Amino acid sequence: MRIKKDDTVIVITGKDKGRTGKVLRAIPEKNRVVVEGVNIQTKHQKQTRTAQAEIRHIEGPIDASNVMYYDTKDKAPVKIGYKVEGGKKVRINKKTGKTID
Repeated sequence: MRIKKDDTVIVITGKDKGRTGKVLRAIPEKNRVVVEGVNIQTKHQKQTRTAQAEIRHIEGPIDASNVMYYDTKDKAPVKIGYKVEGGKKVRINKKTGKTID
């Protein structure tokens, strides 16, 4: 999976198409990501001894194929590739060839 935690991504398909946000959590086993402010779900929290009952709105996971890495400098979505530099595998921006991390 090419998307990692703390990456800025843009949603390319679905009900939240066009929204950008930071990846809060990556779930590589299921090929899913949780993006800040995208796929908001309503959860009903039961009352416990320590917490009151409430209705919470939290972000749900979406498939990683529905998001693209968003280059904040160019303000455009880009594809990610891999390259070996100095014995280390690094992610690169396929459009410009610059390293991402």
